[in-house]
Amino acid sequence: MTVIAGRYRLLDVLAEGTTGTVWRALDETDRHEVALKEFRAPAGLPADEALLLYARRERAARAAARISHPSVVRVLAVATEDGRPWVVMELVRGLTLAETLDAGGPLPAREAARVGAEVLAGLRAAREAGVPHGGVRPGQVLLANDGRVVVTGFGGAPGDGTGPETDLRSLGALLDAAVDGRSGPLGAVIDELTGEAPGVTADQAECELRRMAAGGAPRTEPGAAAETSAPPRTTGGDDDATGPGAPAPPPPATERPRTGRRRTAPRRGPVLVAGVVGALLIAGVLTYRAVRDDGPGTGPEPGGVTSTAPARPGAAGADGGTVTPRP
Repeated sequence: MTVIAGRYRLLDVLAEGTTGTVWRALDETDRHEVALKEFRAPAGLPADEALLLYARRERAARAAARISHPSVVRVLAVATEDGRPWVVMELVRGLTLAETLDAGGPLPAREAARVGAEVLAGLRAAREAGVPHGGVRPGQVLLANDGRVVVTGFGGAPGDGTGPETDLRSLGALLDAAVDGRSGPLGAVIDELTGEAPGVTADQAECELRRMAAGGAPRTEPGAAAETSAPPRTTGGDDDATGPGAPAPPPPATERPRTGRRRTAPRRGPVLVAGVVGALLIAGVLTYRAVRDDGPGTGPEPGGVTSTAPARPGAAGADGGTVTPRP
């Protein structure tokens, strides 16, 4: 098998186009498989112009090696064989977006938004590194088996004068080819990207695509009414809720102001004197009655109580006779 630059052994063809062929190759130095891109000058191009073309391709490849982003294929090295540059890249296993669409038809909107967001992130990283893409196509987007979306095809000359709107328009065309029609929120984004002048910036487009890829709701249009929350519920107690039409709770009780003269406790001196005088009067009355009842000729008044104790034998009765005890 052919070995390029004494290091990369060609194994089989991965892709082939008008500008060259991409090979699967084995790096015999570290025993890792890589992708090796072979450039070819168009048929009939004069030799001197072919040399200039190869020189431009080599400069572009070395510039692309400065890009470091997970959505951009990594350029590992640039080798030379027979005066032609061979670009050594990481080997990404998967299908191109073009192959995926041919095999399974249009992508669901959510998956298309995810692919678009990753492609745009890679294009922006490349432009920041000074290596604009110039126009990405479905055949230059790899859908890797590990879930990555990787952009390839950074073969144009750096600093070609294209602006960020070129990336946005090519992204809009890419999404238009990936989905079935322009209905729904994604269709609105495609319309903004493919207009005569893109209606969004690159940052706005990427944020919107990522929101749709995550299953977010459509954007709120300017002037839309914001959601309002109900006023806090107030209560007048544990079981007393207020609401529309409910009577207002009574105002809190306040201390009644004190008016007039301050009340004082009654004086105890006159009360004690009156009690003592009353007790003395009662005692005098009782003493008087006792002396009167003990005088001569007194006896029990009608209705009075007589003693029931037995009389002594021989005692005189009221008429002077002897009192005989009853048996």
